[in-house]
Amino acid sequence: MTKGLKPHQLSAAQAAAAIRTGALSPVSLVEDLLRRIDELEPLLLAWVTVDREGALAAATQSAIELEKSGPRGPLHGVPVGLKDIFYTAGLKTTAGSPLYADFVPEYDSTAVARFRHAGAIVLGKTVTTEFADGDPSPTFNSWNLEHTPGGSSSGSGVAIATGMCPVATGSQTVGSTLRPAAYNGIVGLKPTLGRISTYGVVPVSFSTDTVGIMVRTVEDAALTLDALAGYDPKDPGSSNVPVGQYHTAVFRRQTPPRIGLLKDFFYERAENEVRGHTDEVVQKLAAAGAIVEEVTLPEHFSKSVEDIASVVWAETAAFHQNSYTHHREDYGTNISTRMDRALEFSPVPYIQAQQGRGLLQNAMQGLFAKWDVLLSPCTPGPAPKDRTTTGPTFFQAPWTWIACPTIAVPSGLATNGMPLAIQLAAGAFEEERLLGVAAWCERVLDVHLTPMNPQ
Repeated sequence: MTKGLKPHQLSAAQAAAAIRTGALSPVSLVEDLLRRIDELEPLLLAWVTVDREGALAAATQSAIELEKSGPRGPLHGVPVGLKDIFYTAGLKTTAGSPLYADFVPEYDSTAVARFRHAGAIVLGKTVTTEFADGDPSPTFNSWNLEHTPGGSSSGSGVAIATGMCPVATGSQTVGSTLRPAAYNGIVGLKPTLGRISTYGVVPVSFSTDTVGIMVRTVEDAALTLDALAGYDPKDPGSSNVPVGQYHTAVFRRQTPPRIGLLKDFFYERAENEVRGHTDEVVQKLAAAGAIVEEVTLPEHFSKSVEDIASVVWAETAAFHQNSYTHHREDYGTNISTRMDRALEFSPVPYIQAQQGRGLLQNAMQGLFAKWDVLLSPCTPGPAPKDRTTTGPTFFQAPWTWIACPTIAVPSGLATNGMPLAIQLAAGAFEEERLLGVAAWCERVLDVHLTPMNPQ
């Protein structure tokens, strides 16, 4: 095991390696994580369900299996937290709603099934905002209790940041993986739409919902994507595009990348400190050999924020219409307002938005072909000191809208002690390139953030 680190401090890759060599038992790892949860959960409220008995039983079986036949897959013995919109057979999936408070699925979502196939252990279900929408969750930010942890993947972000588990799922319909990742000082990956199956995941918007990965390192993101990526005939939105070698890509990239710096749209909406911080990050990357040039975005790039909202609201209303009609009192304020608005509107904005989506995707292809990645601040500022919000989503919205992969990489701390991150984007299904460049940037920046004593 990595010298001097406790089991809960290990990255997913470190834990998996230690388990394979016999330096760490899956049972010891689960026991240490459960102790960590017992210590921090009363303060942070990151978990809906912790499956103690199930996780310990799976860890015992994992140790036996390892001794008899070797590791089942790349995450053998590694515990994972699941955002509570992922179906888990025999374990509650509440979606953060009283309507689902006692719902126990009869089958695993495809992502959960693939975790198990890779040898991972389900530790429990992490808190999500209601139906992964905009009403804030009860979870507290692990860096400062007065600040939002972000959403909708609130519990997953906090659980990773505080060492309660090494891997957790998120989901991103607009900004729900990268934003809470940035606010909690961790790595968040949103793959290309359709790269990971959404079968068995409670939907928000079928045309933008994307399974997200929340971890501590870029290597962990790649290792997890190796386990989860691939075509699924049960998901009509799943893409039958060949899967890459994502973990290998992290180490394959040794040469400095070509980076397109995005200032228009992003800098005009960012706080002064974030603009200055991003410039400092870019200078470090350039000093290490990266070729960095400012890039001009298509004129209609900013309209994507409005377009994705029109589509998400309409598709959310379509999924919930029957339930909302009979149980309106069980829905939160934000989602109710959006439902009402969507049900009253004509379908014209939805159709126009979808037309604009294709135009923007085509317009961005030239930039993705010229640059290895496009770089911007991940959020306009650090996590707001306001627990009635999950923070603005518009720095993620355009990328989710055009369905390309993005990653949040921690880049430092704001003057108020809260985490900051950069956001990297690449072309559709270019996760190998994105992860390789992200790992290169991670090595150059050498930023490792761990929250200390939330107050």
